[in-house]
Amino acid sequence: MRNVQKCRSIIEKPCELMCVVKANCYGHGIENIIPCLQDDVGVDWFAVSNVVEGMELRELGVTGEILILGYTPPENAYELIRYDLIQTITDLEYAAKLSASCPTGERVRCHIAIDTGMTRIGLRSPDIKVICDSAEKIVRTQRIEVEGIFTHLAVADSLLPDDIAYTKNQIEKICAVKAELNKRLIVIKYTHFLNSAGAAYHFDPRSDFARFGIMLYGLSPDCSVKLPVELEPVMELKACVSQVKTVEAGVCVSYGRTFVTDRETRIASVTIGYADGYPRLLSDRASVLVRGKRARLLGRVCMDQLMIDVSDIQDVREGDTVTLIGRDGDEVITADELAASYGSIGYELVCGISPRVQRVPMGKP
Repeated sequence: MRNVQKCRSIIEKPCELMCVVKANCYGHGIENIIPCLQDDVGVDWFAVSNVVEGMELRELGVTGEILILGYTPPENAYELIRYDLIQTITDLEYAAKLSASCPTGERVRCHIAIDTGMTRIGLRSPDIKVICDSAEKIVRTQRIEVEGIFTHLAVADSLLPDDIAYTKNQIEKICAVKAELNKRLIVIKYTHFLNSAGAAYHFDPRSDFARFGIMLYGLSPDCSVKLPVELEPVMELKACVSQVKTVEAGVCVSYGRTFVTDRETRIASVTIGYADGYPRLLSDRASVLVRGKRARLLGRVCMDQLMIDVSDIQDVREGDTVTLIGRDGDEVITADELAASYGSIGYELVCGISPRVQRVPMGKP
């Protein structure tokens, strides 16, 4: 994958690449993406959201390290050990529960989350020593093997001065936690804080890993902020025309009669809908590509189908390919463009593509 090589090009040793492959590789399909990452480009570290995703990677043959970024119920401690997964510890109480559920003689590998400003999960206090007090107790908890600490940057994709300062403060706080633990003779093997945006705009070699997620798949953390490398979108979303009909002026199209033709109109029905992850919020506002030209949506997106205006596109017929995301000739529709049209982001759009949509390998960008 060329995107992986480009991500690697913006970080420096000793910082290593960690590939975030949660949510079915951000909707792109683990069956196709994981072999590319492990076998073709030699990725050794992966990050997922939960224990089920970690188990799926092992079932796919992943032999590298797998970090679970989210919550695992303590009663699943056995699965963490059996599948050799690294669990995120959010606080001392959770560590105690996980320890109590761990089989005798076994240890759960862990990284401790430090909340430096995301206010999501992790140890949090304005006092570094208070954070380290809790971290030290976790380190000394039976059956818990702490191998790392990490935090998540909240506004690393923004270049506004206040946000840059906020990001810098987050980085300095996690590094201060590491320094304080070192003073206490508690050696933590890994410290990491760079996400995709952090690596792209705020690279710092004190992070042992750069946790690349969205950039692996060719999207930007914020499409309004230029990246230091040129990425290639991995996903194209396509469907096909199922029927073409010509109707007169004054005809209602789709549910709710939100669109009425104002002229004789050729309408093509397309085999995709909101059950496939094409948002209903795009009703009456998006365009698709057919035969290299844009065709606007007419009326509401249905569960399994939608309708488009092909009056000005010659020879559209049943079976023609319709591009919802991707390139057709000189025209391109990006996930970011499509998501922005209904007030969302490219992340949400690609992650929301339904499992029933077949993932077909199209090269290895």
